[in-house]
Amino acid sequence: MNSLQLVQTPDPGSQTDRNDQVSDKSIVVPKKLVTVADSFKGELSWFIAPQIPTDSSIQVQEIIYNVHKYPLISKCGYIGRLEVQPLISSSSKVLKLENFPGGPETFETILKFCYGLHVDFKPDNIAAIRCASEFLEMTEDLEEGNLISKTEAFLTFVVLSSWKDTVTVLKSCENLSPWAENLQIVRRCCDSIAWKASKDAPTIEDAASNQENWWFNDVAAFRIDHFMRIISAIRAKETKPEIIGKCIMQYAKRWLPGMDEELEGLRGYGHGKSNLHFTVFSGKEKESSAHSKQQKTIIESLVSILPPQQEAVPCKFLLQMLKMAMMYSVSPALTSDLEKRVGVVLEDAEVNDLLIPRYQNGDQGKTVNMNNSSEECTMEDIDVVQRIVEYFLMHEQQQMQLQQKTAKFNISRLLDNYLAEIARDPNLSITKFQVLAELLPENTRSFDDGLYRAIDTYLKTHPSLTEHDRRRLCKTMNCEKLSLDACMHAAQNDRLPLRAVVQVLFQEQVKLRAAMQEKEPAQSGIQTEQDENQISATIDIKTLKAELENVKSKMVELQSDYFELQQEYEKLSNNKPKNSSAWSFNWRKIKNSFHTKPAGVETGDGQDKPKTPNQTRSKETPRRRQSMS
Repeated sequence: MNSLQLVQTPDPGSQTDRNDQVSDKSIVVPKKLVTVADSFKGELSWFIAPQIPTDSSIQVQEIIYNVHKYPLISKCGYIGRLEVQPLISSSSKVLKLENFPGGPETFETILKFCYGLHVDFKPDNIAAIRCASEFLEMTEDLEEGNLISKTEAFLTFVVLSSWKDTVTVLKSCENLSPWAENLQIVRRCCDSIAWKASKDAPTIEDAASNQENWWFNDVAAFRIDHFMRIISAIRAKETKPEIIGKCIMQYAKRWLPGMDEELEGLRGYGHGKSNLHFTVFSGKEKESSAHSKQQKTIIESLVSILPPQQEAVPCKFLLQMLKMAMMYSVSPALTSDLEKRVGVVLEDAEVNDLLIPRYQNGDQGKTVNMNNSSEECTMEDIDVVQRIVEYFLMHEQQQMQLQQKTAKFNISRLLDNYLAEIARDPNLSITKFQVLAELLPENTRSFDDGLYRAIDTYLKTHPSLTEHDRRRLCKTMNCEKLSLDACMHAAQNDRLPLRAVVQVLFQEQVKLRAAMQEKEPAQSGIQTEQDENQISATIDIKTLKAELENVKSKMVELQSDYFELQQEYEKLSNNKPKNSSAWSFNWRKIKNSFHTKPAGVETGDGQDKPKTPNQTRSKETPRRRQSMS
C-alpha cells in the first residue's frame, strides 16, 4: 500500500520509523511560511515548526497520508468528532475515509487549505472540493472563511454566471453522486444552462440547422440523468418543441450509434436457399450486458421526455427509436407509445423506415433462424407495422369526429410499397399479407395499381400457391380500379388465377370502350358547330327575302301614284291651255323625279323594271354574302 507524508521540506535527517511506507509524492510546506509562523503567537503556530513530526494517518482509497492532527481538527468537524476515539489518537491506527468525494486528488487540496497553503479554485475541481468540504464538515462554526463558504461563493458568483464553466462543473458532477445532488449543485447548474438556452431561443432557432456550432453538442455530452434534468428545465421555460426535439435527436445520435446504421441484408431474402440465416448487425460483436443495459436506459429516458407535439421530431427519428427500443427490449408501455406516435405522423414515413427487423425476445444481435416456413420467422416484424397502420386509422377517425381536419388517406401508396417489399419474403404467410392489404378502407385507394404490383410480387415469390389461395389473394384487389396499362399487363400475366384474368379482360374492354367514347363527343361537337352555322345562314336568307318583298311592295305603290299623277296632269292640260309652258315645266320636274331609278329597279330596252331580290341584296350587303359562302 502506498503512503503519502506531509512534510515541510525534504529533510533526510527527520525521517520517522515509517520511511518504508512514505511515497515519493509529498506536500511541501514552503520555508518562507516557517519564518512567518515564528512571529505567530498562540497554539496555531506550532504545526509548521520544522521539528514536529506527524501524528495522524488518514487513508483515502489506496493512499495513506501522514499528517498533523491539529490543523485538520481546527477546520474539519468530521475529524474533530473522531479525535477522542482510539482510532485517531493512536499512531498505529489509520483513519479511513470511505467514499470520499473527489478521491485522493481532492483530499490533497483539502490538506493544503488546512495547512494555510494557497488553493486554486477552478471549474473542473470546485464541485469536488465543495462536496469534500461538506463531507469533512468544514463549516463557519469552526473557523470564519472556512472551505464550505469559500467554495459556495465561487460556485454562485463565478461558475453559474458562465455557460462554459457551468457545463464544466456539471460534467464533473457525474462522479460525485450523491453529494452533488444533495448539495443542489446539479440542480443549480441545470437551471442555469436551461435559463441561458431559453434566453437565447431566437439564436438557437437560427443555429438549429447547424448543431455543431451551438449548445446541442455541449448538452449532448452529459450523462442521461443530467440531460433529462436540463430538458425538463428547458421545457418548463416554454421553449419550442422543435428545439427540444432537435436536442434530443443530437443526444441520440451521440449515444445510440445504431440509430444511423443501415440494416444490411434486410432486402436480400435469399430466394432459392434451403438454409437461410439472418443476423442483425452481423458485422458487429455482441455488446456486453452492461453496455446493453446503458443503451436501454438511454432509450427509455429519451422516449419518456419526447415532447407530445407532432412537429417535435420527424417520423423517421421515431421509427429509428422504435427499432432501437425493440432491439434492447425496452418496456412494452414505451414501445407502444412509440408505435402510436408513429401512427399519428405515418404519412411522412418512407418504405425503408418501415422495414423493422424481427428480434427474437428483443435480444440485440440475436440470429433469426429461417429454416422453416412459419410466418413468425419473417425477417420483418409485420405485426408492428400492422399496429402502426391501425393507430393511424384510429387517429384519422378521431380527427374527423372532432372536425379538426379532413381525413387524408395518402397512406395507401406507402402501404402498397411496403407490401411489395415484404412480399419478397418467402416466409410471409398469405394471411398476414391479406390482413395488411385489407387494413385500409375501400375509398382510400384511387387506383389499385400499387396493390396489384405487390400481389404479383407475392405470387412470383410463392410459386407453389394453390389456385384457391391465388383467388383468395386477388380478392383484395379491385379490378375496376386498375389503370388501362395495369389491365393490359394483368391480362397477359399467367401467375394470376383464371377468374382474375377474366375480370381484368372485362375491365379492359370497358376501359377501351370508355376511351373510344371520349373521342366521339369531340367529333359530335364539330358536327354540332357546323349545324349551328347552317341554321344561322338559313335565318339570314329568310331575312333577306323579307326585305326584298318589302321593296317590291313599295315599288308597286310608287308606280300606282305615278299613274294617278299622270292622269291628273293630262286633265289639267286639256282644261287650261294658257300658261301651259310654266305648268309643263313644273310637271316635267315632278315627272323627272319619278323617273329617277329607285333601289331595286334597273332600266333595260327603254323600260324600267325591278331588280331581282338577289341582285338588290348583293349590292347592299356584300359582307354577308361572303360570310355565307
